[in-house]
Amino acid sequence: MTSRAKPAICLMLGWIALLWLLEAVDTATGNALDSFGIQPREPAELVDIVPAAFLHFGFGHLAANTLPLLLLGLVAALRSGVRRFVGVVALVIVASGLGVWLTAAPHSNTAGASGVVFGLFGYLLVRGFIERKPLDIAIGVIVGAVYGSIIWGALPSDSGISWQGHLFGLIGGVLAAFVFRARMPSGTAAPAVGRVP
Repeated sequence: MTSRAKPAICLMLGWIALLWLLEAVDTATGNALDSFGIQPREPAELVDIVPAAFLHFGFGHLAANTLPLLLLGLVAALRSGVRRFVGVVALVIVASGLGVWLTAAPHSNTAGASGVVFGLFGYLLVRGFIERKPLDIAIGVIVGAVYGSIIWGALPSDSGISWQGHLFGLIGGVLAAFVFRARMPSGTAAPAVGRVP
């Protein structure tokens, strides 16, 4: 874990700094970057799936995402390593963005890192059970206890919040836990289940 700490911390602090810089540019240019949000079912908008995850509608929106993104991202990067973490985040961004593009309300514009937050939540929640690692199971239980209430944000609502981005981000995070699960070293037999010696 120690060898993973510095890259993980640098990555997450750099990511957060980038988000705040982008919002400062957006504010200074009269919200010009908001056009990179996702407008559903417009073919040309598919290219905005990735940039939309790095943009926000004001500093309040960004501030609400900053702490959970930093904490969940740090835990995920420390436990998974930066390379696997980047793969997890990429899958979550695509899943969340495509879900928004397919299902969001007509004429809406969606942006923000909350889909990634929900994805990291889902990833950490199930990763330990998939990989059968007691420490990661414990981390999943703690993450569930601390952030479990956000699950309500993945349910349909009329509050102006993109529950679609949250829901598909969560699904993407769970999927990523399967796709990027740790491989057993070659020559290591899987533990036998139900075998009588």
